[in-house]
Amino acid sequence: MYSRMLDKQLEEWLAEDVGSGDLTSEALLPAEAVTCGIIHAKDTGILCGVEVARRVFQVLDPGLTFEALARDGEPLEPGTLIAKITGSARSVLTGERLALNLLQHLSGIATRTRKLADLARPYGTRVVDTRKTTPGLRLLEKYAVRTGGGHNHRLGLYDAILIKDNHIAVSGGVKEALARAKAYASHMTKIEIEVESLEQAREAVEGGADVIMLDNMAPDAMKECVDMISHRAVVEASGGIDEHNLEAAAAAGVDVISIGALTHSVKALDISLDVGEIK
Repeated sequence: MYSRMLDKQLEEWLAEDVGSGDLTSEALLPAEAVTCGIIHAKDTGILCGVEVARRVFQVLDPGLTFEALARDGEPLEPGTLIAKITGSARSVLTGERLALNLLQHLSGIATRTRKLADLARPYGTRVVDTRKTTPGLRLLEKYAVRTGGGHNHRLGLYDAILIKDNHIAVSGGVKEALARAKAYASHMTKIEIEVESLEQAREAVEGGADVIMLDNMAPDAMKECVDMISHRAVVEASGGIDEHNLEAAAAAGVDVISIGALTHSVKALDISLDVGEIK
């Protein structure tokens, strides 16, 4: 997980939080005080973000010692020990909030993803994320999806062509949109198109789409499209799919199910940090 880009982001996030200094820690703790902080779970889920938390403390204070006691992807129960941080008491308390914010958020994504990926697995269907990510956190959030057993859709606008309803409208239809995309794209670039009906799905097949996204379709309509497409393109289901209807979508035979809620509205996992005796 370590990268210069991550360190730059962490420096910016720490600057946002700390500003000119942690007034509370400076007021209450001598500069020479040391302590040991323990990060532990208070909830059940899947851990994600241990190395990110390590970098928070190391960027803040290279003198801190961070010992990981659990690894990303491991199950958590209340009381599970995640990491131990030893060193300057001021630094441990100053870095606490950013480290926990990231751990809680990423573990929440991994936990939700694991639940949905487990539901889809018996059908051979992949659960993937979308671009509905938090600005600045996309790469970390997509890492959390992978940690939870899911897969990534495109990373951004730059690595695949995805023709949606508005693109179709301004292009004059499915066939025209696909023709323009194929004329523009490299031979290495996949082309996906969103469709809302069997008729549009048929046009997408005829137009040579690599991936056909079935948008907000009922399972019966999905099945009809899957049968018609007959493996001539990858079939993706999207729109309002959650743990209540995912299995029905998977049973319809789609290859991929994309779920924006994996990242845009996930519940953070409850993770805490407690410090020991101040010396």
